[in-house]
Amino acid sequence: MSLVPSAVKTSPAAERRSRHAGAGAQWLVVGCYLLAAFAVTWRLWAGPASRAQVGDPADVDLFAWFLRYDAAAVAHGHLPALVTTAMNAPRGVNLMWNTAFLLPGVVLAPVTLLAGPQASLTVALTLGIAGSAAALLRVLLRWGASVGAAALGGAVYGFSPAVLDSGTGHYHLAFAVAPPLIIDALLAIVTGRGSPVRAGVWLGLLTAAQLFTGEELLADTAVAAVALVAALSASRPRAVGGRAASVASGIGISVAVTLLICGYPLWVQFFGPLSEHNPLPGATPFTNRPSFFVDPSGGLLLHTPASAAAANAYGRGIAEYLGYLGWPLLALLVAAAAGFRRDLRVRVPAVTWVTLELLTLGGGTMHGRLRFVELLLPFHWLQGLPVLSQLLPDRLSILADGAAGAVLAFSLDRARSAAPRAPEWRRVIPAVVAAAAVMPLIPLPYQAAPVPPVPAGWQAAFTRLRLAPGARVLVIPITLQRCPLPLRWQADTGVPDSMIGGYFIGPNQAGQQVIYVPSPATTAARYLDELWSGQAPAAPPPRGLIRGDLAYWRPAAVVAVTGPNSRLGRWLTGVFGRPAFGSGGVLAWRTHRPDRLPAATSR
Repeated sequence: MSLVPSAVKTSPAAERRSRHAGAGAQWLVVGCYLLAAFAVTWRLWAGPASRAQVGDPADVDLFAWFLRYDAAAVAHGHLPALVTTAMNAPRGVNLMWNTAFLLPGVVLAPVTLLAGPQASLTVALTLGIAGSAAALLRVLLRWGASVGAAALGGAVYGFSPAVLDSGTGHYHLAFAVAPPLIIDALLAIVTGRGSPVRAGVWLGLLTAAQLFTGEELLADTAVAAVALVAALSASRPRAVGGRAASVASGIGISVAVTLLICGYPLWVQFFGPLSEHNPLPGATPFTNRPSFFVDPSGGLLLHTPASAAAANAYGRGIAEYLGYLGWPLLALLVAAAAGFRRDLRVRVPAVTWVTLELLTLGGGTMHGRLRFVELLLPFHWLQGLPVLSQLLPDRLSILADGAAGAVLAFSLDRARSAAPRAPEWRRVIPAVVAAAAVMPLIPLPYQAAPVPPVPAGWQAAFTRLRLAPGARVLVIPITLQRCPLPLRWQADTGVPDSMIGGYFIGPNQAGQQVIYVPSPATTAARYLDELWSGQAPAAPPPRGLIRGDLAYWRPAAVVAVTGPNSRLGRWLTGVFGRPAFGSGGVLAWRTHRPDRLPAATSR
C-alpha cells in the first residue's frame, strides 16, 4: 500500500511538463505575494531606516540590536560570537538562548551596514511574509494541488493573523519560510517520494537554517511534524512499517547534517556559559483563548470596534493574539475535513490542524467561566518535557494556520473535481465559497511610528571618550527589561562596544530561564533609572550597596542622557566629579576606581 496519493503519482516526464507549464503561473502568484506583503508594510517602506511597526516597540529595538551585532561581526570578518558581553557586561548573554535571528542578521549584514538595522528589519519582515506564503505554495504544488488552490492555501499561511501579528515585533516567528519546507522534506522521506540521502541532506540543511533563524519555531515545526506523521501512519500503518529502514536512514542523515552544522552552537547553548536548566512545568499565560479563534483584531479589514477593543485589552499584547481564523473559515475547514475525510491529502493535514489548535490552548488554563480539564489538553503532556516545556503554546498557531491552508487547498481541488461534467459556473462555486471564507483574514497595513531618535551628543560623547575596544560603559538610563532605549541607540550607532544592562533571556541564580536576569548590581541600576526618570525615592540606598554595585560593574566610562542640573546629573557629578564631556543633553565621565565613592553618594 502506497503512502503517496494516486493524484500525486506522475511519471517523471509528465511531472517535468507540468512543472514547466505551471512555472509562469507560480511566479505570478509569488509576485502577487510580494506585492501584498509590500502593501501590508508600505508605511514602513515610507522610511525603512527610521520607521517601525506599532505594537511591540521593545522587541523591535531588541531585534535591531541583534542585527547590528551580527553586522558588526561580519564587518570584522567573522561570524557573531554566541556568548557576548556587548550586552549585560560584565556577565554577558548567551545568544543561543535568545531570539538572536543569527542567519538573517548575517545575510542582511550589508543592508545593516549601509542603511541601518531598521532597514534590514523592514526587508526581513516583508520577505518573511511573502516567503512564508511562497514556501507553502511550493509544497502544496509538489503534493498535487492546483496553482489556484495552492495560491489560496499559501496566502492563508503567510498572511495569517498568526504570522502578521507576530510581525509586530517577533521577527523570528514572522519569518516562517522554512517550516513548510522542513515538513515537505520529512514527508518525502516518510512516503518514499524522494531519495533518503538527498531528502535527508536537504532536511538537515533546512533544520540548521531554521535553528539559526528561530529555535522556537523549529521546535513548533517538530511538534507539527510529529502530529502529521502520526496521522499519516495511522492512516497507512502497513506502508509506514514497510519503509522503516529507509525512513531511519533518511532521518539519520538529516540529524548528522544538522549536528555537523549546529553541533557546537548547541553545545554552547546547553553546556556552555550562561546555559539554562529546564523550567518547572506549570500553566503558561501564553495560550489561545476560545474567543481568539473568532474575534478579529483591529489589524484586519473586517472587524468591529468591540472585537478590536477585546484584542487590544489582551494583556500579552497583539504580538501574542495569534489564534484568529474566523467563523466562516472554521466552518468550511470542519465541513471539508468531514466531507473529504477519505482523501489522505485532506485527512492528514486536518488531523494535524485540530491537534495543533488544541495544543495552543495550553496545558491547563481557565478563560473566563470556561475551565479546561488538564488531562484532556494535549499540551499538558508536553509541558514537562525538556525543551518543549519552554514553548509558548499560542505560537503553535503559525503551524496550525499552515495546516489549515493545506486543508483548504486540497479540499478545494476535490470539490472542483467532484462534478467534472458540470457547467463551468457550478465548478466555480467552491472557489467562490473558499475565497469568501478567507476574506475575514484580509489584513490592514501595519501602523508605523518613528523609531526612538539617538540623543544629540551621543556619538560625540564616545568620540571624545576614546575608549579602548570592548571597554564596558554604564549608560543611563540602564536597560532594564522592557525599556531598551540604550539598545536602540547602540544598534543605530554601533557604540558602545560593551554596555552594562540589557533586555534578554538568561539564567537566574537557580539556572532557570527568566527575562532580564537580576544581577548583583540591580539595586544601583534601579536607583539610577529612578533618578533619570525623576521618580527617585526620598532616600537613596545605602552607600555600601551603590559602591558594591559599581565595583561589580567596573565601567570604563559613564554616559548619561541627562543635563548637568538634573537630579541625576548632580548626583553623578558628586560621585565622579566634573564630566569629561557634556553636550546636547548627554554627559560623559571617564572612570578610574568606581568602587571608591566619595561621601556625595549618600546624599
